[in-house]
Amino acid sequence: MTRPLRILVSKAGLDGHDRGIKVVARALRDAGIEVIYTGLHQTPEMIVSAALQEDVNAICVSILSGAHMVLMKDIFTLLKKNKMSHVPVILGGIVPESDFPKLKKIGVKKIFTPGASLKAIVSYIKTDIKPM
Repeated sequence: MTRPLRILVSKAGLDGHDRGIKVVARALRDAGIEVIYTGLHQTPEMIVSAALQEDVNAICVSILSGAHMVLMKDIFTLLKKNKMSHVPVILGGIVPESDFPKLKKIGVKKIFTPGASLKAIVSYIKTDIKPM
């Protein structure tokens, strides 16, 4: 028997706007997904450390500050260093479409921008994230 999906949900960087990620976390919980919410102002080191400790199936990162390129590169560097490159990373927030190809190239599996429906986010995670 497989365990429920375990998803780490985090706010990276100095961005203090967490209402959206809390709504997403609640929707995931309501859908039967186990959610580990790390809170505001997480560094890439804190995010990867929590993902390692919690043995998650995926990492969801919310960034509204515009620092997504730097923070995501750091997260992927740390995932590789910790032999966790297999853990999918989903990005949410204010991300210009012109950055999508660069983010996908470094490893981001899916990007959700403001206005994405909770149904679409939950559906993606339930369909495309595999339990361990």
